[in-house]
Amino acid sequence: MNKEIRQILESLKNGSITVDEAALKLKTAPFEDLGFAKVDHHRSLRQGVAEVIYGAGKTERQIIEIAKSLLENGQKTILITRLEESVADAISKELALDYNKEAKLGIIGSFAKPYGMGKVIVATGGTSDIPVAEEAALTAEFLGNEVIRLYDVGVAGLHRLLANLDELMSASVIIAIAGMEGALASVIGGLVDCPVIAVPTSVGYGAAFDGLAALLSMLNSCASGVSVVNIDNGFGAGYLASMINHMEAKE
Repeated sequence: MNKEIRQILESLKNGSITVDEAALKLKTAPFEDLGFAKVDHHRSLRQGVAEVIYGAGKTERQIIEIAKSLLENGQKTILITRLEESVADAISKELALDYNKEAKLGIIGSFAKPYGMGKVIVATGGTSDIPVAEEAALTAEFLGNEVIRLYDVGVAGLHRLLANLDELMSASVIIAIAGMEGALASVIGGLVDCPVIAVPTSVGYGAAFDGLAALLSMLNSCASGVSVVNIDNGFGAGYLASMINHMEAKE
């Protein structure tokens, strides 16, 4: 792969391709085929963020080999989501892994220093939503964002949320995480002038249908500027929040 990159750069140097053509070739450079996985080493060129490993359903050996492939090709930090503790323990014997049990996240390397436009706020309706919230918050921090956590500020005691109005108003993007009826996203969406990413959680009694009630409530929010990710998808919310917080004007 390094040889192919060098050929592209040499072609650019001698004028046989343009800068735009070289950029396109780099963005579409080939992946590495490990047999059980095709590792995309140039995702950061296309999307600005390197490949993240989804840990659920993979063996520790598969995760280790994917991580080694990424590291050998210059990736300095790796995020592994939905990682069980037993698998994390096995990986830690071969790689320097920092594991967060609550969020089920594994991190190789250090967090990027915050360089986003502003702050990302992660708010939860209740304490039971914190595991999903930590997945979102740690993902955003891993991707170089300043994150403020506002936990247990749901509509059952609205004064708890209103006590943080100054912080809410100063955010670049807010992640609202709630189960039960999922009303937190609508309330926040009606108070702030920034995008709100709603995350329904599978928290609640029987009629909550493992998060379906909160999902439908959030999808039907009457507040403008509220978008919704899948049930318990803290990673997706943290990733999207980071993209919003790092947006640049394109000519």
